[in-house]
Amino acid sequence: MRKPLLSIAAASVLMAGAGLAYGQSTTTTTTTWNDDEGTMLRQYSTTRHYNSVEVPSWQPSVGAELPSSVTVYPLPETMHVPAPQRYAYGMVNNNPVVVDKTTRRVVHTWEAGE
Repeated sequence: MRKPLLSIAAASVLMAGAGLAYGQSTTTTTTTWNDDEGTMLRQYSTTRHYNSVEVPSWQPSVGAELPSSVTVYPLPETMHVPAPQRYAYGMVNNNPVVVDKTTRRVVHTWEAGE
């Protein structure tokens, strides 16, 4: 009786440790974007003469992949977000869209006038 109980206890500890290690390895950091940054990106794009691409059939949403027709640009140095080298942005339908540079997946978007 003692050996099976010890085996169950050891297996439980092992599984709990593996679960904690898995949880730590899949943790992601999130960045909070505010409305002023959307306005700043629109103005910055205008001063840099970055064109907005019209994509009428595409609605930007978090997780969506940015169409290949949209050029992405580095975030302005004045934009202070954690890990800015991780992100880029493009202008779609006159709205800024921030993407993860490696996947081109949308991480934040602003509606016109925000």
